[in-house]
Amino acid sequence: MDALATAMIGLVSLVNSPRRDHILLREAGVELDRALFALLVMLDRTGACSVGDLADSVGRDSTTVSRQLARLEARGLVARTPSPSDRRVRFVGLTAGGDEVVGRITAARRRLLSRALADWSATDVRSLADLTARLATALGGPGDDAPPLPGQRPA
Repeated sequence: MDALATAMIGLVSLVNSPRRDHILLREAGVELDRALFALLVMLDRTGACSVGDLADSVGRDSTTVSRQLARLEARGLVARTPSPSDRRVRFVGLTAGGDEVVGRITAARRRLLSRALADWSATDVRSLADLTARLATALGGPGDDAPPLPGQRPA
């Protein structure tokens, strides 16, 4: 278990590295603050959601996320709309421009992963994906007090 925990800490540190984000954005040909790109990627994953749910899912407060969304909205990458049932709630979703930027980031991520795993067999890559998904499910399963992602049902 200690070896697994050490490997996970190393992987999380690598994934959360500002340097890695810079490499990914450069590979994608996208000029965007890394805090903003995280919001775009999360919106792509979850679909349109409330600003509060988005803030919860990226671990930031709603005020900060609202300011960051204003920057994305000014670039035409997201659109905010009021909730029809509650005027205090605003929903946010990707625009066509946001979809295009996320598509470029996704393609760049695939290229970088393909290079990193070039000497791995297809079976090993599939096993890694399956086991990583299984681990994520196990870590986020019953008893986890973290709120579900927007669009996810509580466990």
